Amino acid sequence: MLARVWSATLLGLQAIKVGVEVDVSGGLPSITVVGLPDTAIQESKERVKAALKNAEFGVPMRKIVVNLTPADLRKEGPSFDLPISIAILAASEQIEPNILSDTLLLGELSLDGSLRAIAGVLPIAAAAKEYLGIKTIVVPYDNAKEAAIVEGLKVYGFRKLQEVANFLNSPEEFEPFQTSLLKEDSKRYISLPDLKDVKGQSLARRALEISAAGGHNLIFVGPPGSGKTMLARRLPSIMPELTFGEALEVSQIHSVAGLLKEHGTLIQERPFRSPHHSASGPSLVGGGSYPRPGEISLAHRGVLFLDELTEFKRNVLEFLRQPLEDGEVTISRTRLSIQFPAQFTLIASTNPCPCGYYGDSIQPCSCSPRQREQYWSKLSGPLLDRIDLHVIVSRLKPEEMTSLAIGEDSQTIRERVTQARTIAQKRFADDPSVKCNAQMQPKHLRQWCQLDSLSRQLLENAIQRLGLSARAMDRILKVSRTIADLVDQENIKSHHLAEAIQYRTIDRAI
Repeated sequence: MLARVWSATLLGLQAIKVGVEVDVSGGLPSITVVGLPDTAIQESKERVKAALKNAEFGVPMRKIVVNLTPADLRKEGPSFDLPISIAILAASEQIEPNILSDTLLLGELSLDGSLRAIAGVLPIAAAAKEYLGIKTIVVPYDNAKEAAIVEGLKVYGFRKLQEVANFLNSPEEFEPFQTSLLKEDSKRYISLPDLKDVKGQSLARRALEISAAGGHNLIFVGPPGSGKTMLARRLPSIMPELTFGEALEVSQIHSVAGLLKEHGTLIQERPFRSPHHSASGPSLVGGGSYPRPGEISLAHRGVLFLDELTEFKRNVLEFLRQPLEDGEVTISRTRLSIQFPAQFTLIASTNPCPCGYYGDSIQPCSCSPRQREQYWSKLSGPLLDRIDLHVIVSRLKPEEMTSLAIGEDSQTIRERVTQARTIAQKRFADDPSVKCNAQMQPKHLRQWCQLDSLSRQLLENAIQRLGLSARAMDRILKVSRTIADLVDQENIKSHHLAEAIQYRTIDRAI
């Protein structure tokens, strides 16, 4: 007898509907899986037989052929265990399901018949609702919260194969899984480090505020112990809250990477990723035989923090150039090409030289000019050109270190940042692809970054004296627009432009 159930697989973030067909016919007892399965699916034959037996179902002692359609699409992962098992039960008439035509099944099986959580459930659930024509999805219980994020889709979570069979036989006896996405706003930032803990460093704090308000990339340069890392780790605490659409994007990426189960349901905090300087290129941008998102995609709508930037391999850092410009990364393989979103704010920190004390007011530098030149040669000009804000973080003065004064807390700064972002979003209401000033295109610069004669002359002098590129000029204009938004100014003034220019003078100070 022939039976078919529906499942799905992922290509990047795109879900593809997969038919799991099972034919039980005469012949020597065997299970054959066709349709370009990977090793995990081939091994599912043994898991499925043991799970069926231990769940007190009969394994047909006949020839069983499992076909995964479309046949020319490579399938991977253990998520097909459950649909293969249910299709075998249906083909052998051990269950009488009535809703398989519009039900999608996902899940890995243990040998005792229990269901284990899998990765990638959220983007599959979203696709099932939007374009796969699926009304009901059955997943392991540990994935039910994740799938229930998608409104308008009936989600059922089970712990045992026997429970799934009972549901398919009598669906009216079961209620869909329900979850609440609401959290108290007051608790959303409670675990984040606060900027009030940072003493002094008024220029660096100001740069963080500008970065958060406009989504601008930022690099801190200073001696060891000056507070670079401490400052960078506090950026998420002053960034505005994720919208529901942004939270869904972030959650889908983490779901594909198998990280969403750590958060329970929808991710409502902006991601903060901090890979070690020994990270490889594929770990940053993503990759693998079956491409998975890397650190830059996991930082989508959040922060990618590269501590000790000059300790990263130069060829690894060059992988960042295209994503910083385009807001997405393309991973190409022989038979497919996959895009992952990568609209993140880059925060980097580094010492000014190998010993770390060049320009320090107390500790003398022991590096030669040649050593400093080689140290900075790890950072290419095109990469630095894509970083909007260059800030020198100096050693704290003794009176600042011992002071009991407390600076502005993150909540106060976040209110200003949120107001500035609201102004920008109203400006780009007709272009939803632009979320902040850092994402402005040339047409937006012409419309929203017009300069008066004094400001234009100031910018021309800066271009000539600092040797700025056209890209650097555009980024200065974007930062100027953000500075003006922070004080609710409709037009960019010369002092806004002057402040933006000062963040491009790091080469003159090192």
